[in-house]
Amino acid sequence: MSKDKKITISVQGTAITVMSQNKDDFISLTDMSRKFGDDTLIYSWMRNRNTLEFLGIWEQIHNPGFNSGEFETFKKEAGLNSFHLTPKKWIDATHAIGIQSRAGRYGGGTFAHKDLAFEFGTWLSPEFKLYLIKEFQRLKDDESQRLSLEWNFQRTLSKVNYKIHTDAIKERLIPAQLTAEQKGIAYASEADLLNVALFGITAKQWRDANPEQPGNMRDTATLEQLVVLSNLESINAMLIHQGQSAPQRLLALNTIAITQMRSLVGLQTIKQLGVR
Repeated sequence: MSKDKKITISVQGTAITVMSQNKDDFISLTDMSRKFGDDTLIYSWMRNRNTLEFLGIWEQIHNPGFNSGEFETFKKEAGLNSFHLTPKKWIDATHAIGIQSRAGRYGGGTFAHKDLAFEFGTWLSPEFKLYLIKEFQRLKDDESQRLSLEWNFQRTLSKVNYKIHTDAIKERLIPAQLTAEQKGIAYASEADLLNVALFGITAKQWRDANPEQPGNMRDTATLEQLVVLSNLESINAMLIHQGQSAPQRLLALNTIAITQMRSLVGLQTIKQLGVR
């Protein structure tokens, strides 16, 4: 995601901030250290030779811009009584991305990628680490379930709109005595009314103009057009119930389509929904 998203989890009574950046999760080492002392624990952990090697290997795997030369210098100094390493010194010298040092009274402190944060948890307390992993996994499961519900809701909404549309056609436009073939023609007619309102041509006209293209015109529609098409189905159903004629509805739907397309084209939120 383009903007950092912060959520707090509780681990053995301690509030721990989890920050999501794009597809990566960073956990506050500052919050973790408060369970056992203060920020000096982070410095003690980082000056440990085993920790330093772990941090360096992680960066070499995940960070193309990592300064391995500075890392080797730190490795040579590790273990000496005079060796002292802070998160900011590590980041500035090696261009590390696994650890972040953030300023600010609220939300500031040292954050580390979950891989590194779990390693810090082991150093603090194996028991604490296990509870941290458990709560973190619960958070990710909750997020996954929420996203799944949102996706299913969108699919359900689309199906509901389609059913409302077809039910309105059955109720208002198709006499009970029509044959199945006649009903199919009536549906095609209403579908083309939406096609003309949005695309300016019927399905047949599109096929005649694009004989080499597989599928139909809606398969090649943009995401914005599909959003508007879904809206037009619901609006057309309402207009059918109001008793408006096909020509009246075509004019109204075309006006709505133009207005909605003008609003949606270039809208960043629509683009972030994903590539078709």
